[in-house]
Amino acid sequence: MDTGGLAKGSSPTIGLPRAISSHMVSHVASFCRDQSATAPMSRSPMHVDETDTDVGLVSRLLAGQFPRWADRAIEPVPSAGTDNALYRLGDDMAVRLPRIHWAAKDVHKEHHWLPRLAPMLPVAIPVPLGKGEPAEGYPWHWSVYRWLDGQNPAVDRIADAGSLATDLAQFVAALHRIDPTGGPPADRGVPLNERDAATRTAIEALHGIIDTTAATAAWHAALRAPAGLEPPVWVHADLSPGNLLSVGGRLSAVIDFGGLGIGDPACDLIVAWNLLPADARSVFRAVLRVDDAAWERGRGWALSIALIQLPYYRGTNPALTSNARHVIGEVLADHQNSG
Repeated sequence: MDTGGLAKGSSPTIGLPRAISSHMVSHVASFCRDQSATAPMSRSPMHVDETDTDVGLVSRLLAGQFPRWADRAIEPVPSAGTDNALYRLGDDMAVRLPRIHWAAKDVHKEHHWLPRLAPMLPVAIPVPLGKGEPAEGYPWHWSVYRWLDGQNPAVDRIADAGSLATDLAQFVAALHRIDPTGGPPADRGVPLNERDAATRTAIEALHGIIDTTAATAAWHAALRAPAGLEPPVWVHADLSPGNLLSVGGRLSAVIDFGGLGIGDPACDLIVAWNLLPADARSVFRAVLRVDDAAWERGRGWALSIALIQLPYYRGTNPALTSNARHVIGEVLADHQNSG
């Protein structure tokens, strides 16, 4: 997840983590999305076959395709994002370039759907201003967005967690109410059992690093949760701290819609564990009126994502792995208390 080309941005390039076995890569590539963070990252690769970018490339792309913006200052935005590189363009714009092939397909989706969804949402979302073509040796389409001001909320620095939980629930509710007709399927939002193989492989890779017995028990409980009776809805699918912006402690924007699509609404509950403390978690659930089955699936989503991220990014992305460890701890404690 990165900041969607709008504020606290997407990120450094990265090579295949050493802590992950090669047969797990195909699973992980489908499930790990961008995650930004407020802490700067070194510009080192996180994925195999990652495409490097720099200020010079951005300058050449703009000069060739958007000359009206070519004289603006260009500045890399450091972050822990994993799928896209973000460059601030002047004071009020940003350039966002996919770093890895699986992120390239999201460019067209965001340009098509975000302007249609924006009027129906209670906070700002990315505003596409231009779609670039492959050029200058860069292989994919890329984007120019309006810059959105704000700060990524941090797990340990939330002044009014109850208000933030309410804001998040209202955003999720509004997104889920939008007519899903014609929307693309979400990569996430599938039945949890489709993630079982990747999640179990991740648990095996984390032996000696986390309590794998407790993680396995919590994962089994999530798999036993009944499927929801509610129809598939629009889901953001990556509501993590790096994809949220706040001003004055209140939610001001949601960014990085690379995971956008139609799927199980439970996957948008992950923010309850990756950001909110336990007391605010209950506020979030109450505002959304989430039943037990959906809550258990949401907790399973949060656990699965964190378990897969931790071995994949361990050693290359400290901000993301720190949040993954936090999520695992919160989910395991929550699961134990609920039992």
